[in-house]
Amino acid sequence: MKTLFERSVKGRHCSILPACDVPVVKPAEAREKALHLPELSETDISRHYTELAKQTFGVNDGFYPLGSCTMKYNPKVNEDAAALEGFTAIHPTQKDAQGCLKLLSMMEKDLSEITGMDEFTFNPAAGAHGELTGLMLIKRYHELHGTPERNKIIVPDSAHGTNPASSSMCGFTVINIPSSEDGCVDLEELRKAVGDDTAGLMLTNPNTLGIFDKNIKAITDIVHEAGGLCYYDGANLNAIMGIARPGDMGFDCIHLNLHKSFSTPHGGGGPGSGPVGCKSFLANYLPGERITVKDGVYAWSERGSESIGKVRGFHGNFLVVVKAFTYLLTLGKEGVPEVAKNAVLNANYLKHLLEDTYDVAKPGTCMHEFVLTLENLKKETGVSAMDVAKALQDYGIHPPTMYFPLNVHEALMVEPTETESKETLDQAAAAFLDIYKTIQENPESLHETPHNSPIGRPDEVNAARHPKLRYHFDD
Repeated sequence: MKTLFERSVKGRHCSILPACDVPVVKPAEAREKALHLPELSETDISRHYTELAKQTFGVNDGFYPLGSCTMKYNPKVNEDAAALEGFTAIHPTQKDAQGCLKLLSMMEKDLSEITGMDEFTFNPAAGAHGELTGLMLIKRYHELHGTPERNKIIVPDSAHGTNPASSSMCGFTVINIPSSEDGCVDLEELRKAVGDDTAGLMLTNPNTLGIFDKNIKAITDIVHEAGGLCYYDGANLNAIMGIARPGDMGFDCIHLNLHKSFSTPHGGGGPGSGPVGCKSFLANYLPGERITVKDGVYAWSERGSESIGKVRGFHGNFLVVVKAFTYLLTLGKEGVPEVAKNAVLNANYLKHLLEDTYDVAKPGTCMHEFVLTLENLKKETGVSAMDVAKALQDYGIHPPTMYFPLNVHEALMVEPTETESKETLDQAAAAFLDIYKTIQENPESLHETPHNSPIGRPDEVNAARHPKLRYHFDD
């Protein structure tokens, strides 16, 4: 489809403001050349964005089993709460925003209870930003304890891809360790990896194979005994929240994805939120101010010179926190573990429907997600994970996560979430099985899917290597 610039017609506009009746003053800082803006009518703009909306697939359109992303339905009551004037018509420097401060304080207590941490900050903008913040806490800890030589972060091969990236950005050297045959951390390899230079461990649990590591306490004990700290990637918290707490497993700090587990809109470049929690011995290093309450009055309090300093302006993406808080109030204490149980139930139900036909990377009970491997299928038929993912689009299903985790060849990572019904899962299984039947009868046809989507198969390699990031004007 055309861009707004390509739709532009010189002289066309939709302004209803009257003509300026005062002298126009051009400030000294004004640009010499007029800013390029598309010239469009209101009808042009409305049709452009309607067309875009029709070509966009989201959780409101259909099944969205994107593994490790927890694409659950977002209740509209969350949006209603975040749209209240008391939350939207404020400025972050206002000193009398007692309702907003109370909400943040209550949310901090809720997240601390769910995770087993002692204190939280909402300063980080999103998940990977939260990872970086948590690693900065670990780095600060070693600096202030006279052990700056501890500069290595251990990352299992089943971790999220952002873990090694965040470690490198923080100045750490990444030590990658393999998983054992059961998909969990190889304890012997971990023991070999730790030493006097170990700063800490980053672990995703349940991991990207959908497995809760049965040796989780032994893992944190090994790292602690070596003098390192343990960081918990909370991206997969949806499988365990209200049931198991990372703080009780021996983890020292954690980031959460409010735009995953706590049902605020996810993806599309919209605002996220990656609050970071920690045990009390790390709390003074947290970024931003601490919320205090005295005689019923809430206020911001500086953390002091040990803080790593702010990682984002003001206090994070506040309205995302409002949505997540609304979600928790809706669920209540009993509803939080029910979410986790239903997420695990849905994943195991769908896996059960598929495991006699497709190869499961790690058979057995999974948590919130499971991974199919099409390695043998590709060898036998030439049909790849990409082909099956594209074919699912013709059934009105968003593709699962492809080619991840990296330790599974031809991987499809499937996460149904708790908000999908049995009927939806049955329909999804029927689509997978129908695709498998087509593979057996006419495998070549899979290379041309999807047939019914707005875009077929773009040249992804060329788009990655030579992206068009700017619109070039003739003048």
